[in-house]
Amino acid sequence: MTHYFTEFSYLVASILFILGMKSLSHPDTARRGMQMAEVGMLLAIIGTLLNREIVSYQWIVAGLIIGSLIGGAIAQLVPMTALPQQTALSHAFGAFAACLVGIAEYHRHGADLGEFKLVAINIEVLLGALTTTGSLVASAKLQEILPGGPMTFRGQNVFNLSILAIALGAFGYLCAFPGAAVAFYLMLAVAFVFGFMLVMPIAAADMPVVMSLLNSYAGLAAAATGFAIDNNVLIIAGTLNGFSGFMLSVLMCKAMNRSITNVIFGAFGSGGSEGAIVNGGEMREVGLEDAATQMAYARQVVFVPGYGMATAQAQHVVSELSDVLEQKGVTVKFAVHPVAGRMPGHMNVLLAEANVPYEQLYELEQINPDFPNTDVSIVIGANDVVNPDARDNPASPIAGMPILEVDRSRSVIVLKRGKGKGFSGLENPLFFKENTGMLYGDAKDSLAKLVIAVRQA
Repeated sequence: MTHYFTEFSYLVASILFILGMKSLSHPDTARRGMQMAEVGMLLAIIGTLLNREIVSYQWIVAGLIIGSLIGGAIAQLVPMTALPQQTALSHAFGAFAACLVGIAEYHRHGADLGEFKLVAINIEVLLGALTTTGSLVASAKLQEILPGGPMTFRGQNVFNLSILAIALGAFGYLCAFPGAAVAFYLMLAVAFVFGFMLVMPIAAADMPVVMSLLNSYAGLAAAATGFAIDNNVLIIAGTLNGFSGFMLSVLMCKAMNRSITNVIFGAFGSGGSEGAIVNGGEMREVGLEDAATQMAYARQVVFVPGYGMATAQAQHVVSELSDVLEQKGVTVKFAVHPVAGRMPGHMNVLLAEANVPYEQLYELEQINPDFPNTDVSIVIGANDVVNPDARDNPASPIAGMPILEVDRSRSVIVLKRGKGKGFSGLENPLFFKENTGMLYGDAKDSLAKLVIAVRQA
């Protein structure tokens, strides 16, 4: 009887996962989609706990309690601005769990696994191991424990491809000789190294693509785990996760006009500011009162959030400033670039937390035709996504990347901590244009002062 309940719970959970993912396609249904996925996961856990093959519940209960306490603490203590780091760590933990299952299955059964299950376990361990170390490096880069720029050395791509070849060679040898435990553990060790080396040369500016790729790898590792232990819900959930993550990576690469191979092997950001054209100009600093006056008497203001808004934790102050401007009769819009921030949807999540209405959020294709009608565009810590070199300079490393064309606004105010370049290391000609004013300082502090000044204008 319990076997039938387990299978039924897996079926319902799988349906809820699919419906939940479909609901994530629109903000109005996203919350309901997450709730359906949560219920589906709960059913999957209950069904698994009733599995008749479980001999003892001691370690399972201990794991549930410890994991729940850690998860609850993370949910309460980690700020929304640190979501990319937390997401990367979650990928690492999930992938490591899948990896451990594969190691345990091979340790228990070895050559008796059978050809199909052996291949599944090899895939599970290979993807799980490289995702674990890759995600840890990504999290460390985002937390600035490691440098955010590319960390490279001569012949790195050749070295990476060589260790990948060793891992795949061990994979193939193990399939031919299932009892060769040395090949299994060699593949495991090399996969851990490969994950580390894969992400080290990738700059923090490319983390949205890397995050979705790692999410894809973790999902495929989970699907392989399902094949290895005959668990249907893992197969379905892992496959959904794997292929949706890969499709998202492709879409974000398209938004940057770059290929996935360029993101992974290109060490983007290590080449300096080649191709930047600033015509010998200087950045013009704008005073707080001047900026407030421009905004208060504008007909339309467009906010362009970037990673700087996240690091300054300024999303709530941005929302407050938006409300003040609307009270003065100003039309307010938010322009969100697909790859702004350090994970997919980073800016959308932060603005939603600050209760910015979704109707005010505009995608690149929607807002670009409206910039010539915009009196003031406020760029908050964004760099590459507003860099006109991508449109105007064929020699630029980001040439062809679709950008938010804020330079076509009547006036642009850029909030930056200083005169340094962004994560990509490229100079931005926008900062040198005649219609651009630089407002230096911490974004949260500057915006808070602007709120007061706009009220008094």
